[in-house]
Amino acid sequence: MIMKLTTAGFLSIMTLLFVIGCTTQQTTTTELQGTPITGDVTMRSAQVWMQLTQDSEEVTVSVLDSTGSPFNTYNTLKVGVSKNALCKINGLEPGGHYTYFVQEQERVISDTLDLETQPLWQYRTDPPTTRIALGSCTYINETTYDRPGKPYGGGYEIFNTIAAEEFDAMLWLGDNTYLREADFGSFEGYVHRYNHTRNNSQMQNLLREGVHYAIWDDHDFGPNDCDGSFIHKDWALKAFDAFWPNPPGSITHAPELNATAFQLGDADVFLLDNRSHRVNHKQGNDQRQMLGSIQMKWLLNNLKNSKAPFKLIAVGGQMLSNAAIYENFAQFPEERDWLLSELDRLKIRGVVFLTGDRHNSELTSFQLPNGNWVYDLTVSPLTASSYDHSDEPNSLRVPSTMVGQRNYGFIEITGPRKERILRMKVKDADGITLWTRRINASEGYILEP
Repeated sequence: MIMKLTTAGFLSIMTLLFVIGCTTQQTTTTELQGTPITGDVTMRSAQVWMQLTQDSEEVTVSVLDSTGSPFNTYNTLKVGVSKNALCKINGLEPGGHYTYFVQEQERVISDTLDLETQPLWQYRTDPPTTRIALGSCTYINETTYDRPGKPYGGGYEIFNTIAAEEFDAMLWLGDNTYLREADFGSFEGYVHRYNHTRNNSQMQNLLREGVHYAIWDDHDFGPNDCDGSFIHKDWALKAFDAFWPNPPGSITHAPELNATAFQLGDADVFLLDNRSHRVNHKQGNDQRQMLGSIQMKWLLNNLKNSKAPFKLIAVGGQMLSNAAIYENFAQFPEERDWLLSELDRLKIRGVVFLTGDRHNSELTSFQLPNGNWVYDLTVSPLTASSYDHSDEPNSLRVPSTMVGQRNYGFIEITGPRKERILRMKVKDADGITLWTRRINASEGYILEP
């Protein structure tokens, strides 16, 4: 039997469908994808990064004081990539202990997380003890897009091991995600790669702890060993900024550089960009560069102004090894020699480079002609494949510091103001210490454990 639908009946059905559709839309709730991440914590402020399941103008961050009483509520600011949102928390007190949670209207959608601001110690007390976790080269397997053969990534339990440590901040030293061949040709590919990496449950356990800062290297930037000629470096910066709540900042005349600086305790920290101004070392001595003159002059000026006992400089590739191999700074001898000569001329003390990239860990040291020491702590890899490079002719390697297995690093800066000690450790995936060294700020040389 064929029924004829009158105009009035058709309109009634369409009205019902419209109402149902509106009701469904109105009752759709916003959730978090993974954990919020705390970044850029100062004495008076912090940033909270989060990823939402859908756009929402009603997601806020509620902050409680040390007694558990409401402190303030802050609106999120959308960054427009993969539904990521950033919340700036202001008005905090130095040395404050807070907790926070995310909510949509009155509905809580996150766990309660800790937030501790940096203390105001200057001219009052000795500097606080500062604990920093270190790692690089995070590869999360995805069979569809990975190269055939043995999986390149694994051992994700290392994230849980680091999360169990007591640390104030973690520095991610580049190759924090590994772009695949299918990703390079579209911005959506970049976003997919970041999302796939972040969705690892063990990594989520780590990201919820402490404060996180990051630099990039080639695999977060584009193809393997890529440089500033890469046509899509704007995508790389847009994706990086969308997924890491780094402190804001820019270098005069070079706003495209992914570089900034901040303070942790009494240490000055510099995050460098070794890709945007890079020119392939095979171009020859008249053209090759890794950091570029603008960035190096900015760094040197900041180092000379710094009164910190230790200046921590995070950069993707090794800086001190004198084995000119692969992508390290020795492949750019003009820049390397000039930077070291300027550190010597300006009598800058307490410089410690923190680097990744090499799929092994080692400590390299170099004494300048004026007697000051410079160090390079390489920490790699977290979950990418590892290699033992003991046979590399790096004559500046500190004996017994080569580690050719998955590992992470740990720095602790402690002691009275004029007697600060930097203790560095490299640990295996189970948290077992493989080696320890100490640097005395007043003397500058390595002390045995």
